[in-house]
Amino acid sequence: MNTPTTDPLRRSLLSTPLLLAGTALAGCGGLRAPGGGGSPADGAGSGGTGGGPPGLVVASAEELGTFNPVAGYGDQGGTPIYEGLLRLHSTDPEKLPELRPALAAAEPTPNDDLTEWRVPVREGVTFHDGSPCGAEDVVATYRAVLDPDSASPVIGNYEMIESVEAEGDEVVFRLRHPYVDLPTRLLLGIAPKKRLTGGPATESSLNREPIGTGPMRLAELTASQATLERHEEHWARETGTVPRLVLTQVTDEAARAQQVRAGEVDGTVLPPKLAVKTAEQADGAELVRARTADWRGVSLPRASALAQDTAGRMALNLAVDRQAMVDAVLGGQGVPAATPVSSVYGEAHEEITFDHDPAEARRLLEDAGWTPGPDGVRTKDGERASLTVAHDPADTVRRDLATAFADDLQEIGVEVTVRALTWDEIEKQVDDLAILLGGGDSPYSIDTQLHPTLHSPVEGAAFYYNPGGYGSAEMDQLLDDARAEPDEGRRAALYRKVQQLYADDPTYVVLAFVDHTYVSRSHGYETGELVVEPHAHGVGWGPWWNVGAWT
Repeated sequence: MNTPTTDPLRRSLLSTPLLLAGTALAGCGGLRAPGGGGSPADGAGSGGTGGGPPGLVVASAEELGTFNPVAGYGDQGGTPIYEGLLRLHSTDPEKLPELRPALAAAEPTPNDDLTEWRVPVREGVTFHDGSPCGAEDVVATYRAVLDPDSASPVIGNYEMIESVEAEGDEVVFRLRHPYVDLPTRLLLGIAPKKRLTGGPATESSLNREPIGTGPMRLAELTASQATLERHEEHWARETGTVPRLVLTQVTDEAARAQQVRAGEVDGTVLPPKLAVKTAEQADGAELVRARTADWRGVSLPRASALAQDTAGRMALNLAVDRQAMVDAVLGGQGVPAATPVSSVYGEAHEEITFDHDPAEARRLLEDAGWTPGPDGVRTKDGERASLTVAHDPADTVRRDLATAFADDLQEIGVEVTVRALTWDEIEKQVDDLAILLGGGDSPYSIDTQLHPTLHSPVEGAAFYYNPGGYGSAEMDQLLDDARAEPDEGRRAALYRKVQQLYADDPTYVVLAFVDHTYVSRSHGYETGELVVEPHAHGVGWGPWWNVGAWT
């Protein structure tokens, strides 16, 4: 019988080719294909500054004019406009970044039981409008996110915070439960208290008139273009040399690719196969591949008799050919996955695989009473072995993964219908649908990869966290203990136990970790290392995640 693989020798054999591949492809700043561009002295560049270092023009898929951190803009640190108490610092694009003080004057310090954290705020910092930034602004920003009237889409990321107060130049976070990874929640961009006037975050003036403390400021905004300029009065006085970053909104991925090929823009984000092709065809452009903790997988509906059967869930995991999906759908830009835990989590990562073994999957189903019907689809007690997999209609990668999933399951007598549905439509039918999900929205804590996904549903959680409603007392206890364990070694051991428990009874079919792919002309700037990216990706990430520090 082919079972989840946890053998140490197998772990070593599986990891070696990936390590060698990463070494072969790694270049300065991350995984890049050969390419280049001119020097900053070569001219104005697409951004057009007329002399000196060139500006940049980047095609964005996202809507412009949504620059409010309370509405989720840059809450993981991917913005040059705002800064958080802490900032990301990457020294290795294959490992989680360090969290270093930005607006904080020193590292956050917890009390003994991890329910209170104190952070001193740096003195002498000013916002782009010249007003001082202090502890009261930090408090106001966090309170705005936590205020239900703001309807902040990222409020769930801060559910552990019961209150936040200013005590002199310190900010004090008091928590609902012990939480060792609170520093990962201190990347949220800080806005001026005077601009946080309450009401829905989507209606705030900060969306179109952002005021932060970051190394770049918004100079101009139109319906299709946002122009960011270097903030000469930045408190650090050590910001980068890019004078201007122009973001143009181009929603169609083919149009963005064509603009890169034509030299109209200096870069963009593209799906994997299109990014590879575009980089090959665009003079002076390079493929940039960012490592992520961003997984793709299929949730299993609570209304499905097949999914409620432990043998059925294991059979589904053995039926899918993950490597073929990475090769065919992702163009090789990703790695197969069996759990939501990427190898970027180091000692907390347990190397688990589900062998591609359709014969064993069929045997499991037979033994569990799922027998083929006249049309080849299995049945049990009058129930058909069928699933409907829903995917975001705007995401071609999810569509193609869902189609490949359906093809693999057909081989073991499971019928899969693929449907493109909006998230509102999916939410209304969540009990009946399998969903092609993405994870890793806040990846700098492993807790965010596992607790929302594998813990029994928590009241008030978004529907896409554990939509099948699976869970167990043992799993819940392990997850709760791990998020409160201050010792790194013991915490890593708890998370490995979580993965081992999941391997014995998987409640999803996790498929792959996707690399985020970009095409870029850097014009000779020193761009630094790439960073492990969250689920969100776009021109706030990729090679431009730290554009305010390019030199």
